[in-house]
Amino acid sequence: MSPQATIGASGIINNDGTAADQKAQSYWREAMGSAAEANGRERIYAEAMADASIDLPEYNAPEGTYLTLGPTKALEVGYSNGTVNSRADVLTALGLENAEIVEVEQQPAETLARFLTNSVVVSILLSLAGIGLVVELYSPGFGVAGSIGLISLVLFFYGHLIAGLAGYEVFVLLIIGAALIVIEFFVPGGILGGLGTMSIIVSLFMATDNIFALSLSLLIAITLTILVAVYLYKRIGLQKGLLRHIILADRETVDKGYVSSVSREQLVGLKGRALTPLRPSGTGLFEGERLDIVSVGNFIRQNDPIEIISVNGSRIVVQRIEEEEMNYE
Repeated sequence: MSPQATIGASGIINNDGTAADQKAQSYWREAMGSAAEANGRERIYAEAMADASIDLPEYNAPEGTYLTLGPTKALEVGYSNGTVNSRADVLTALGLENAEIVEVEQQPAETLARFLTNSVVVSILLSLAGIGLVVELYSPGFGVAGSIGLISLVLFFYGHLIAGLAGYEVFVLLIIGAALIVIEFFVPGGILGGLGTMSIIVSLFMATDNIFALSLSLLIAITLTILVAVYLYKRIGLQKGLLRHIILADRETVDKGYVSSVSREQLVGLKGRALTPLRPSGTGLFEGERLDIVSVGNFIRQNDPIEIISVNGSRIVVQRIEEEEMNYE
């Protein structure tokens, strides 16, 4: 131990600072005592570090206080092999003063891997990947947004590969997933796209050793990506960027010549007679042509004079007129 070191005060507490339940404390006390015995130490001191009910006033740990030992007391009870001030003192105490010392320095790639696998950086990379690819869908061609998204995704997997958390099988799954999603654009059904998405998600989880942290990062990234997608949809719609090649936007409108039925607006004003009673639908005769018609207003009897007042698609609306209004020319 160094002159300023302490050992002890290792009772279990909850997140709010209160003592853990009796089951947890009993387990931890026994674990501490067994560890001391396994290393040839007196177990009472290890138990006193985890159990405040043990009374050791001679070591400033009366009942109700966890045991904490400094260098002198730790040496006295056999929990320390000595007090040293430096690494050289440690080597001397161990009889290794003539040993060769090899300093291992962290390589730039390892520094980068440590940075890229940080949970905060992972959240940022996944968010940039999702947002970049969504923005690219609304952009003409492949540009900055898509490049940022792909670079972020590559950096995520590269960092985990260098850190030894991911193997090449992860990249295989990622490539297969991306390929399936691209194929989905040209093959209907949605099955390939779903399999591709699952493949990418599985590759993400295979590249980490902390599933909880990755799940949280992935949730943040998905939430931000959805928010950006909704914003772009409201501002731009589906008529620009890559989406215009994927989504069918053409409509069969009248101004383009598409009609569901032949328009016969020229019939408005034509006069004829009711071939059947109109209650309100029936048949009328107009210049020798039989037409299915519907009356507006009251009941019209058979053979009454009528006039067409409006045409809406295949619906021809008529009204009764007086006999003298008929035009027999």
